Amino acid sequence: MVPLWWYVVLAVLLFVIGAAGVLIRRNILIVLMSLELLLNSVNINFIAFGRYYNDFRGQIFAIFVIAITAAEVAIALGILVALVRNKSTLKVDDVTMMKG
Repeated sequence: MVPLWWYVVLAVLLFVIGAAGVLIRRNILIVLMSLELLLNSVNINFIAFGRYYNDFRGQIFAIFVIAITAAEVAIALGILVALVRNKSTLKVDDVTMMKG
């Protein structure tokens, strides 16, 4: 059986990589993928601790996070398509304000 701390270390590594991607990169697609890494690291912790304590709540929370993430990605990709049509760029610095 794999010890709990292996899962925690994996989640911390994914979280650090995701946080670095959000803070350092300037491409909106890379930032969205980094946010996915952040949320997946949280899911790993939910599931690992849920299994460690023999409780299904961690898995239930992970399913909710996955559902919310899918909705977030769908909305974000729609916004990105509109952004590329209007501005022709995906750099975070070039997009300063959304206008209706």
